[in-house]
Amino acid sequence: MDINAPEFLDYFLNLSVVLTGFSKFHLQGTGLATLYFETIRDIIGGDIFAELLTSFHQLELEKQENNHESITQILASQKFGPIARNIIKVWYVATWYTLPQSWRDVYGTKEKDGTFIISPHAYPEGLLWVAIGVNPPGAKGQGYGTWSEPPLVSLAKS
Repeated sequence: MDINAPEFLDYFLNLSVVLTGFSKFHLQGTGLATLYFETIRDIIGGDIFAELLTSFHQLELEKQENNHESITQILASQKFGPIARNIIKVWYVATWYTLPQSWRDVYGTKEKDGTFIISPHAYPEGLLWVAIGVNPPGAKGQGYGTWSEPPLVSLAKS
């Protein structure tokens, strides 16, 4: 199984769509899919990453046939759950967080596994900003004169 085969990036994007709730088009539009894929592969290793992506792909195929909830199985997995939760964090806040010690005790401590921001270019593209409807502080300015109008954030009525 060659983790660098093109279908694995596609599997990664499909998994990311389900984990984040954003479309494949939106995720690709960040320009970070390949960087995130390569970073995660380098941290957890190609074999475990390929196993996660292949497992998700197989579950998705079964879901189409049997209407299963594939992501529930991935998130509940002792092996894949912590990685999947980190993938969510990567897309939303551009940060990889050290895998839990319980995961490391079973699957080994990975040399590159530590908490770090993946790229300074990833910060303004984080899904967090789109999800909450604001521009990232210090990046992607709203434009001249926008300070003179009220924010477009709608408040839910209770």
